[in-house]
Amino acid sequence: MSRIQSRFAQLKNNQKTALIPFVTAGDPNPGITVELMHNLVKAGANLLELGVPFSDPMADGPVIQLASERALENGVSLSDVLNMVTEFRQNDPDTPVILMGYLNPVEVMGYDNFAKRAAQAGVDGVLTVDLPPEESDDLIKALHPQHIDPIFLLAPTSDIRRIERISSHASGFVYYVSVKGVTGSKAVDVDAVADKLAEIREHIQLPLGVGFGIRDPETAAQVASVADAVIVGSALVQKIETLSPEAVLVELPALVGEMRAAMDAV
Repeated sequence: MSRIQSRFAQLKNNQKTALIPFVTAGDPNPGITVELMHNLVKAGANLLELGVPFSDPMADGPVIQLASERALENGVSLSDVLNMVTEFRQNDPDTPVILMGYLNPVEVMGYDNFAKRAAQAGVDGVLTVDLPPEESDDLIKALHPQHIDPIFLLAPTSDIRRIERISSHASGFVYYVSVKGVTGSKAVDVDAVADKLAEIREHIQLPLGVGFGIRDPETAAQVASVADAVIVGSALVQKIETLSPEAVLVELPALVGEMRAAMDAV
């Protein structure tokens, strides 16, 4: 059982929904990323999603695009991100870490080399936004021997055939994109999310995490009532634009703590 699977099993036994914050590695600077990861866990995060900076993050809205730009200006590469995970693991052997990014840096490193280095660093899951399941077999073959879960996206427009295909390729959990469009683009229609998750659960037994459009504790609590995980990214990353690094280390965990409290009250 992978660390992701184990964490979801623990949460289910405790009747809790997972909270998964997203931050871009190296934003606002590489020096605070690991400390921020630890602070998010202390605030109530159950898993962490760490963005790998990329020059053309086409699935992301302006907020996370700018985060990638800031990290790239700081010279952060995929190798640097893996080093951050290694450092994080020195003091946290338990919290699952998922890398979220795009295929090009992985291809440059090479699938087998990437999988081995990611496993050595302590990565638990990989979500490659621009890699459809039809083209993912080679990467999955590299990830599985290293006990790394391939995470895939489903959307409001995903039909039964797409859902079944994702079911045959994914492990760990499935990421449901709650709105049409890029990250941070719209508010969440929780009733529509609940209906779609019910449809997906007829074909997929994995936990379902919901992301895109979760902006505040109230929305997090509403989504927590229907999903297995609440994934929050843009609401956190947007704060970084206006805060000092010192304030980032305080205010982002504070928002995560408010969301955790609201979710637990459902």
